[in-house]
Amino acid sequence: MDALEFYIDGQWRRPAAARTIPIVNPASEQEIGKVSLGSAGDVNATVTAARRAFLSWSRTDRAERLAVLGRIAEGFRARLPELARLMTMEMGVPITFSIERQATVALFHFEEVIRVLRDYPFERREETGIVRREPIGVCGLITPWNWPLNQIASKVAPAIATGCTMVLKPSEIAPLSATALAEIIDDAGLPAGVFNLVHGDGPTVGEAIASHPDVDMVSITGSTDAGIRVAELAAKTIKRVAQELGGKSANIILPDADIPGAVKAGVHACNTNGGQNCQSPTRMLVPRQHRDEAIAAACQAISTIRLGDPMNPETTMGPLVSQTQFDKVQALIASGIEEGATLVAGGPGRPAECNAGYFVRPTVFADVTPTMRIAREEIFGPVLSMMFYDTEDEAVEMANDTPFGLAGFVQSKDPDRARAIANRIRAGRVYLNGAPFDRSLPFGGYKQSGNGREFGLFGFEEYLEVKAILGYPAA
Repeated sequence: MDALEFYIDGQWRRPAAARTIPIVNPASEQEIGKVSLGSAGDVNATVTAARRAFLSWSRTDRAERLAVLGRIAEGFRARLPELARLMTMEMGVPITFSIERQATVALFHFEEVIRVLRDYPFERREETGIVRREPIGVCGLITPWNWPLNQIASKVAPAIATGCTMVLKPSEIAPLSATALAEIIDDAGLPAGVFNLVHGDGPTVGEAIASHPDVDMVSITGSTDAGIRVAELAAKTIKRVAQELGGKSANIILPDADIPGAVKAGVHACNTNGGQNCQSPTRMLVPRQHRDEAIAAACQAISTIRLGDPMNPETTMGPLVSQTQFDKVQALIASGIEEGATLVAGGPGRPAECNAGYFVRPTVFADVTPTMRIAREEIFGPVLSMMFYDTEDEAVEMANDTPFGLAGFVQSKDPDRARAIANRIRAGRVYLNGAPFDRSLPFGGYKQSGNGREFGLFGFEEYLEVKAILGYPAA
């Protein structure tokens, strides 16, 4: 289960300097392979290949790009069970969820970009000239471990479709699925140099990509600190930066909602993927008069979660991805207790039924106040903070009292009432009444949750520059 080679200029190559770290199965804490860590020299080789390939790939027509993307999607479908299994092994997500969500939604990005590309108007005639959209150039793509293929596909697919070339740095914690996708892309016949893959850590490979003068754009999904660092390095060469960063989403349950049902749905949404989601509704805002009813419903929802071996189809929650993540979440649970929040489910330590692995007890705190760490910091684990309000204005104020602005959630039996609250939430995406996650609509954040948008048409246009042509004779 090794990822020792990089995909550079259409070939698999060993890194310039041999340096590896173990790939650890988070459910067993056992090493299952090794991944090579690249260097600035490896990044330079990939950027050189991507720059050379851009000269021809940027001039390809719509039909050629559609054909390649179609072959990638076909290869992805053929290997979907294997891709799901790799993600379960490297980052611990339950196999059922990995098949039904992790792998499937990644495939969707290739299918969606094909839909957008088919009819996209790259040129538009105006009264006095032409507005033309062209590929931005060489793109550096930096992706995380929590949705390994989803975040890769959401960047790679539109980059290919728009005529860009790219250098991908996936998370070194979850490199296996990224390597498999590179094999699929190679089999699809994408010309050499269009797609390149280098494994490595952020301080070495990520920073070399962000600072490279021949990279025209960087798209990063990661922590806010990582996004800040990338922006600082990219500023020196004035390259475009697209960021999908942290979140601390509020879930406002209005008084007219089905309180038990809304609370249970909110608990499960918070715990999806082990709580390792940037847009998880980790702050649940409930009318104060429904406090006891909401706490009872939350405890009941927690009792239905099944922890255990992620390869078992009946498991609904696996481990966190690493010891580092486990320690961070444990520290934040401890802070909630120390700062006076009411622990109503879960708590510190491993679940009794799990003797190994980075498992965390699904945890719910009530009576959380806006100044507590668990209300302000992105936990990235299965920890829910229940907060209580008296008026709708207070609920909106609490929801917006955060440096983040990735997503929001509103529950009400009256769609218009929910919509009115949604309009006041300072976030890039708001879900009403349990609406499913739609990857054709734009995804991205306000404030410290990032800049730019991914998915669908808006994600497609992130990879395009706008050119005005004046003086061309009118038709």
